This record gives sequence, C-alpha cells and structure tokens, in this order.
Amino acid sequence: MATAPADVVALALPGGPDFVDALQRVWASGDAAMPVDPRLPKAERERVFRSLQPTAVIEADGERRALQGGRAAAPGDALVMSTSGTTGEPKGVVLTHDAVRASAHASSGALDVDPSNDRWIACLPLAHVGGLSVVTRALITETPIEVHPTFDPEAVLDAAERGATLVSLVTRALIEVPNERFRRILIGGAAPPPDRPDNVIATYGMTETGSGVVYERVALDGVEMRTDHDDQIWLRCPMLLRTYRSGGADMDPKDAEGWFPTGDLGEIRPDGSLRVHGRQGDVIVTGGEKVWPARVEPLLASQPGVKEIALVGRPDPVWGHEVVALVVANESSSPPLIDELREAVKAELPAWYAPKRLVIVPALPRTSLGKIKRGALIELLPD
Repeated sequence: MATAPADVVALALPGGPDFVDALQRVWASGDAAMPVDPRLPKAERERVFRSLQPTAVIEADGERRALQGGRAAAPGDALVMSTSGTTGEPKGVVLTHDAVRASAHASSGALDVDPSNDRWIACLPLAHVGGLSVVTRALITETPIEVHPTFDPEAVLDAAERGATLVSLVTRALIEVPNERFRRILIGGAAPPPDRPDNVIATYGMTETGSGVVYERVALDGVEMRTDHDDQIWLRCPMLLRTYRSGGADMDPKDAEGWFPTGDLGEIRPDGSLRVHGRQGDVIVTGGEKVWPARVEPLLASQPGVKEIALVGRPDPVWGHEVVALVVANESSSPPLIDELREAVKAELPAWYAPKRLVIVPALPRTSLGKIKRGALIELLPD
C-alpha cells in the first residue's frame, strides 16, 4: 500500500477486459481509480473532472495521461465514485481498499460464493457502484468474472449457458433474463417485485456504502443500523466511504462515532429487519399525513392496465400536496381508472396513500440503473 499521496486515475473505458486490466494496474501502482462513463457528453465529463479533480486519465487507447489541475488521493484510497446525490452537483465518494475488501467479503459470504464453482457476470454501468462492485468483489475473492460493455439479454443468457452463476441486475431487467439460469441474482436501484423468485435477492445500499449492505432486509455481517426520531436510517460499517471529494475539498459526512446518515426514511422492526420507506425528499405530505411512494408503487404496479407507475406530489392550496399517479399504460389491456387504483391502495394502506389524480404518460424518466428520476416527475404533470 502506498504511503505517499497517490494519483486519482479516471478510467474512461467501456466494460470489458481492458477496464479490468486498467483497474488492476492503477491499484498495483498504489493509485485510486475513478470510473467515468465513456458515453458522457464532453461538457458533462468536463464538469465531473472540474469537481472531482482527477490527476490522470486512461481512455480507449489504454495510455495513461496526466491531467492539469488534479488533486492527489490519500494513502489507502481505492476508488473515487462520482455521484450527484440529491443536489445534481457531482461529488466523489472516496472508498478505501479496506472498505472495498470489507464489502467484497461480506457480500460474498452472504451469497455463499465458491470461487471454484461460481462465476460472476458484470453487465451494469461500471461508473456506478452497483456495476463496479461486481468487478471488485470478483477480483478480491478471486472469483471468475465476465465483464460486458452493456446489458444485453442474449449475452447474459449465453454467459449463463457457459457456466455463469451470479449476476447483478436492475429490477426492470428481470423480465428479460431467465431467472432460473442463475444461482443468485442481486437487484437494487428500484422497488423489487413482490413475487420475485427465491434466487432473486433484493439489496439496499448506496454509493457511500460501496454497494448493498442489507440483503432481503437483513444487514450483512459487520453492518449496524439505527433510526433517529425523524425515522432517518443511519448506518455504521467498515464498507463506508472515507469522505466526499468535491470542489477542491473533502467533507466527511459521518458523525463522531462513525455513523452515516443515509437520507432514507424507514424503520427497524423488532426482529432486526429493515423496512425502507424512501428518500426524505420523496415523501409527499398531503393533509398533514406522509405518503411514501415506495410503499404504494409496488402495489399499483400489479394492477390491470398498469405497465409502470410513479407517484408525485402536486402542490395544492388545500392539501399541501395532491397525490398524483403517473402511469405508463399496458398496451395489451385498457388503461386503469383512478377509482380502481384508489380502491386497490385503500385495501392495503391508509386512505391518504390513495392517489387523487391519474395521469397517463408515455414513459417515466429513469437513470441508467433504472431508478426513477423523482425530480423530473413534476414536469410530466399537465399545467
């Protein structure tokens, strides 16, 4: 491990053997890697570089080039992962080698990974921790891995037929991949389907935790959870980030005892399991009551005529916010009616969770990992 300030090397490479080779070379030199989506427009890439200040870059030709105005990493830093969080401004989540190893071993232990029999497929964007953690997990545990440039259902199926047993997917991809071909499938980034097969594992985590740290509502080994009086979830574990890196400065978001405020709301049940309600900013307050979209959307997604659904709060002078259901209709059946959706919700949840208005939309705005872009939903509402 290096003892002097090290480089932060941006890896602007597509998924594949060249990316894995570059990552290993960066680590072998004692430097930190900063994966960058090679599809980013030039202006967006420059914005990320200005904020996170890498000192070098490796692109498609494999050559390492120095960058002006960069800022060194601290000894022991392994990764700088770009995330916009809730602000939209890029900031870097700095993960140490110790944190990356802790994540790899805890996850592999929970999945009973056997490097002599298992093989991973990495097919999610490597600039996101959900995709990159598959690669780092495989490298650290010396488990065979096949890294794809993008998600291609046929390529994933082909890999399964050649012996791949483990894969990480976004929830929406489940319908495109034969689940029974894999021993374990990890999903995250969106609400999991309630009727998923036993081999599909719903995970909870974020960039700051280096990947999922709660599997099927149960914390991985070494992970502590608590909630505060506002129902915010706090985590403490060896996988946590060292600091945020942005705009020429570092900022450690953990408190003095090492607890990290996730910004998510939820509850820890008497049996120790975690139930996540959603992001603090996602809560819709209507008539003084709180509505968490994550509790309603999976329920309504199974209703006839609904292909996709998202809830948004529309400002209302009487209620504070009106709960609106944005629905992508299923072409194979008639669009749903608002009364049908309301009755389905009220059969399972308090009445204030039921949407008061229905808007049919052509598509929902999503990130590359399948998460709904909550901040963009309001733009889909009629004036």
